[in-house]
Amino acid sequence: MPHLRLQISGTPDEALTSRAAATVAELTRTVLGKRREVIAVTVETIPAHAWFIGGEPLSASGRRAFHLDITVTDETNTKAEKAAYLAQVHEALSGLLGDVHECSYIHVIDARAAAYGYGGRTQEYRHQHPG
Repeated sequence: MPHLRLQISGTPDEALTSRAAATVAELTRTVLGKRREVIAVTVETIPAHAWFIGGEPLSASGRRAFHLDITVTDETNTKAEKAAYLAQVHEALSGLLGDVHECSYIHVIDARAAAYGYGGRTQEYRHQHPG
């Protein structure tokens, strides 16, 4: 039941947005083992003149960047799985966007099961009441 919030630099591009959303969703499914039917993705495009790295806007360098926040239930993924996810997402989004700045971040947020959920129920409730 992860929620993914992806920000990419540049100008809005519907095809790129769809590819990026599908890419991070698929890696979330395959690398982190999350169920496709509960993966939610939002994508936001930030103009290059409004994205700063090291005090300089991306528009000055012509490079691209991204930031991905993904919220998952704490203790459902190992350190190794999260490390593999960061590497594979960075590689995949770099391939989609091209010339990606190294300071493109991915944050896997481990949320406590009693404080995180969907459909009006916490993940802790789902754990205690399977089925």
